[in-house]
Amino acid sequence: MTDPQVIVGLEVHCQLNTESKLFCGCSTDYRNDGPNTHVCPVCLGLPGSMPVLNKKAIGYAMRVAKAISCEVLPESEFSRKNYFYPDLDKAYQITQYDKPLAQGGYLEIEGDEGGGKRVRITRIHVEEDPGRLVHMGNAERGKYSLVDYNRAGIPLIEIVSEPDMRSPKEARKFLNKLRATLEYLGVFDSEKEGSLRVDANISIVGSERVEVKNITSYKGVEKALTFEVTRQKNILRRGLAVDRETRHFLEARGITQSARSKEQEHDYRYFPEPDLRPLHVQSWVAGITLPELPDARRERFIAQYGCSLNHARTLTGELRLANFYENVVSPDPGGLANSAATWIADTLIGELNYRGMSLDTVHAKDFTALVRLITKGTITDKSGVEVLRVMLDQRMGGGAHETPAAIISRLNLAKTAGDDGALAAVISEVIKENSKAVEDYRNGKNGALNFLVGQAMKKTRGRSDPGELNRMIIRMLGDREA
Repeated sequence: MTDPQVIVGLEVHCQLNTESKLFCGCSTDYRNDGPNTHVCPVCLGLPGSMPVLNKKAIGYAMRVAKAISCEVLPESEFSRKNYFYPDLDKAYQITQYDKPLAQGGYLEIEGDEGGGKRVRITRIHVEEDPGRLVHMGNAERGKYSLVDYNRAGIPLIEIVSEPDMRSPKEARKFLNKLRATLEYLGVFDSEKEGSLRVDANISIVGSERVEVKNITSYKGVEKALTFEVTRQKNILRRGLAVDRETRHFLEARGITQSARSKEQEHDYRYFPEPDLRPLHVQSWVAGITLPELPDARRERFIAQYGCSLNHARTLTGELRLANFYENVVSPDPGGLANSAATWIADTLIGELNYRGMSLDTVHAKDFTALVRLITKGTITDKSGVEVLRVMLDQRMGGGAHETPAAIISRLNLAKTAGDDGALAAVISEVIKENSKAVEDYRNGKNGALNFLVGQAMKKTRGRSDPGELNRMIIRMLGDREA
C-alpha cells in the first residue's frame, strides 16, 4: 500500500547486449569462460592504451531514451569518476556526469492505489562496468576475495528515476516495466547473470536519504526497501536521526547492513575524459524505429484475442511470454485465444516457477495440443493440470517426452461419458458417504454442493465434467428448503 511518508528513487544499471565492450574489441560473452580471459590493455587500463567508443552501444542507449520519452541532448560528454575499489582496475570509471546522453522522460506503471502512475526519469547516461569480486566463502566472512576483470568495460546505461515511488511494491512494478521495455527493444538480456543491478534510494519524509547498493534481483529490491522502511521508522519512533549512508543488502538474511557514509559528488573528483571527444548524436533520434512495446502489445492482445486486462498485462509483461502465447494461439486464434491466455497466465507460470524452469523448455506445439484437448472437452481442467505436470517433469528430466495425447492415453485421463449408470453410481456413493453435506445442502448451504462435486471428482480421478456432476447431484438430491 502507498505510504505518503515513504520516498523511493531508483538508479538502474543495465548491461547493453552488445558483442564487444564499450571502449575496446573484447567480447562481452564471458560468463562460460575462465576469469580474466576477456581482457586487453584498454579494459585493464594499462598505461598508453586508448579507448575507442562502441557506436552500437550508443545506438542502443538512444533506443531506450526514445522509448521512455527522454530528450537526447545536443552534446554529451564522458568523464572520469575517481575512486578506489579492488574491482576497478584503472582506479577510475569512465562515465557521464554533468552532460548525460539524455534526460527527462517517464515510465507508466500501475500505482498501488489502482490506475496508472507516471514515474519520471531524471537522466540516462552511458558508462563502463567495473570488474567483479568473487568471494571465497561469502561477502561477510570469506577468507579472501578474487578479482575477475572479464566484466570490466562492458557497456552499461544507468537510468535514474525521480523519487516518485511511494512503496517498495511500486519500485518493483517500475523495475518489471523497465525490464520488459528493455527486452522488447532488444538491447538487454535478462537471462544473463548480473545484467541488471539496482541502487535504491529511500527516505522517510523529513529524514536523511539512505542508498542501498547493488541489489541484483527485482524481488530483492522490494525486500530491501521493505526492511529499510521498517528500520528507518523504528529509528524515528525512538526519537533518533536516520544517518545518511550507503548500505548493502544481504539477500540470504533479508536485511541491509551499513557499508560506509554516503559519498558526496565532490568525493569522486569528476573531470572530462581527455581521450574521448564529446558526443553530438541528437540527429540520430529521427532514424530510430521502435518495435511494438509492452503497452501497445497489451492493448493489441485485448483487441485481437479478447484477453482480459489482467491476462494481457501478465502475458505482455515479459517478451518471451508474449511470443510464446502468440505461438500457441497462431494455429487457431479464434478457438484457443481465451483458453490459452488462462492456462498460461494462471497455471503454466506457476508450475514453471515451482520447478525453477525457464519458459524456453516448453514447446509451444505441445502446449497448443494440450489446450486444444481441454477446449474440446477431451479432458477436464483437473486432468489438464495433471498432464501439464507430467510434460514439465519429463522436460526437466531431460529424457524422452510424450505428447499430451500419449500421456492422456497412458494414464487413462480422458473424460468419462456424461449421464450414464456408472456416473450415477458414483454420485449415489458420494451422497451415502456424506450425509452431513447432503443435509447442509438441503438447508440452503451452497458450499455443501461444491463439496459433494469435489468428492465425486476425486472418485473419478478428475475425469468427469464438474458442470455435469453439479447438475446430476442437484437432480438426484431433489428439492431443498428455500
